Amino acid sequence: MYMNILVPVSFDTERDAQEAIDVAKALAGKGARITLLHVIEHIPSYAISYMSQDYLDEAAQAVQAELEKMAEGIENAKAVVIEGHSGRSILDWAKENWADCIVIASHRPGMQDYLLGSTAAHVVRHAGCAVHVVR
Repeated sequence: MYMNILVPVSFDTERDAQEAIDVAKALAGKGARITLLHVIEHIPSYAISYMSQDYLDEAAQAVQAELEKMAEGIENAKAVVIEGHSGRSILDWAKENWADCIVIASHRPGMQDYLLGSTAAHVVRHAGCAVHVVR
C-alpha cells in the first residue's frame, strides 16, 4: 500500500481521470494522502499577447474548482494546480513532495506517441517511484 499518491488529472476526453482516482483509492494505505494535480501548460509567447491576465486567472480558478470538486469524496485528498511542461512538472512535483506512487491515465497510443512521446510515457520512463498507468 502507498501513503502519498499523486494522480495527474488531464481534462482531455480521451483520458479517464475517475478511473485513475479509483485505482489510487484502491492502492492507498490507511491514512494515505492522494493529490489530484493538474498542470497548466505554458502558453507560447506568440499567443499569450492575445489573452488577458484576467482570462488566464479565471481559467486557473476554474481548473482548481473542478479538481477540488473531484477531491471532495476522497479521504485526505487535495487539489493542486501548477504551471509548466506536463511531464517534467509531474515528475518534479512528485519528487519535491515525496510521492511514493503516481497513478496516471493514458489514452491508447498512436503513431504520434511513438514519435513524440506522451506525458504518461515520459512519467513512466523517468519517475523515481512506482507508476500505475490506467487505460
